[in-house]
Amino acid sequence: MWFFLFILTLIALVALHFWWRRKFAALQGQRTAEIETSQRRQQQTSVDAKAQQQILFNSMLEGLLLLDRTQKIYLANRSFKNLFGQKVELRGKTILEALRLHELDDLVKRVQAEGQVFDYELKLPDLNERWLQVNAAVINNSAGEREGTILVFHDLTRLKQLERQREEFVANVSHELRTPLSLIKGYTETLLDGARNNPEVAERFLKIIERNTQRLDLLIQDLLTISALESGRMKLDLAPVNLHALAEKVLSFLHAKAENKNAQLINQLPELTANADVNRLDQVLANLVDNAIKYGRAEGRVIVGGKICDDGRLEIFVRDDGPGIPPEALDRVFERFYRVDKARSRDQGGTGLGLAIVKHIIHAHGGEVRCESELGKGATFFFTLPAA
Repeated sequence: MWFFLFILTLIALVALHFWWRRKFAALQGQRTAEIETSQRRQQQTSVDAKAQQQILFNSMLEGLLLLDRTQKIYLANRSFKNLFGQKVELRGKTILEALRLHELDDLVKRVQAEGQVFDYELKLPDLNERWLQVNAAVINNSAGEREGTILVFHDLTRLKQLERQREEFVANVSHELRTPLSLIKGYTETLLDGARNNPEVAERFLKIIERNTQRLDLLIQDLLTISALESGRMKLDLAPVNLHALAEKVLSFLHAKAENKNAQLINQLPELTANADVNRLDQVLANLVDNAIKYGRAEGRVIVGGKICDDGRLEIFVRDDGPGIPPEALDRVFERFYRVDKARSRDQGGTGLGLAIVKHIIHAHGGEVRCESELGKGATFFFTLPAA
């Protein structure tokens, strides 16, 4: 009896042992699977974090450069590569190896010595004259040990260009104002000193003063107009405009001026209708035709014409048969205060802003302007407008 109980107990213990072994193996397998799943999740989280970090860095408008503790590139975002025209992988290279910029390498050495450098201006040695503002600092870990260096690059090129344009604008305005003001002042002083007692001299001097006063008035009006156009304060009143009729009106207004040079005004514009501000378009045509009369040859012809382009836009031109414009001046004639022949332009009473105003008005309409010329064969000014 006891022997059978012993055998049964032994069998039960063996069965329990095998059951626990299977249970333990199952629990161990489950634990192993959970560990592997956790590791995969951690790896995926790490990959996702790196991807999000890369997306964040690449979405920055500023260029970002991270250097490791050996001063080799650890990360360079897309904006940085665009600023420096880099398309290859930069990681693991030094700044000199990647960019060959000694000035930037010197900046990194300065950051290592000082800990941080802010508002450092760097001029890139290329033909486009680009300027960058660099802010840099050393990265330390929790123990105070240096882990690397971070540099942030901001493109200052547009700001530098605007500063230069402003300086040139102030200088040009000062120069344009100084000439008529000096004449007005000089002739006024001469009149006060006794010239007013001579009727013939006084009348001639007063006409000179009047002419220069008108020139100042025109300059101020043009300055206000171009300021409003550039700032976007001037709103366009768009409506269908019959270009042939508008050209006829402008040519009629300038007919007397053309007669003084025995010039012939010809309207070849077909019956085209543009979507434009009629008053601003009147200003554009009047300016171009007036210039064509002034700078065209005596007994010459001024032609206004146009056509419909393949893309549906309207292209209008004003052509003269004067001496033409030198090739090097064609790209600059629409700049403020630029004159091909400065002395001649001032004698004609121009402010130097007319073509700049034309350009801004046409750009405000969504169009384009350009000039074509051949020396000795005249010049043709083109501009485009949206059709009604």
